[in-house]
Amino acid sequence: MAIARDYDVVGIAVLAVVTALGGGILRGLVLGDTPPPAFTGWPYLVVALAAAAVTSLAHPWLGRLTKTLLVFDAAGLGLFCVAGTEKALDHGLGPVAAALLGVATAVGGGVLRDVLARETPALFRADSELYAVPALVGAQVVGIVSTSDADSSASSAAVAVAVFVVRVLALQRHWRGPRARGRRPGRRPS
Repeated sequence: MAIARDYDVVGIAVLAVVTALGGGILRGLVLGDTPPPAFTGWPYLVVALAAAAVTSLAHPWLGRLTKTLLVFDAAGLGLFCVAGTEKALDHGLGPVAAALLGVATAVGGGVLRDVLARETPALFRADSELYAVPALVGAQVVGIVSTSDADSSASSAAVAVAVFVVRVLALQRHWRGPRARGRRPGRRPS
């Protein structure tokens, strides 16, 4: 997004770091885990900045890999919604609050990026394929399983895979979230 909008190196770096680390930072702040790990572990920042540098140099070639990059993003969605939910549970949040924080972990960076770039977050656009819904369902399952005697590591892995699969299917089949009943597309309220 930063390259397509012709941002300078600072804009590219800021959007890359916010996208990569924003959800985890938000989760850490909400949990009172301060400073968040993104600020105490240098690899987080280095990986985000390295990705920005590689993208800056290889963007013409990477632009042809959009579908592949979306598959990796789907994997991250599954992993981060599970990891964020589990971390919230470990900090004593109940299953529902932990699930919401798990979703914020998974999608928060992208939302913050879009807001900073003055773009309607993809999460809110009717033309976007399902993204937060699979993460929310997956995070809720992790929260529910946490209250049972089930093997949480096996179920967490299964949930991460399920979220990944649903997101990839949503991308392939253009599944979108339901809209308000009786609303005509393209019509804005007065």
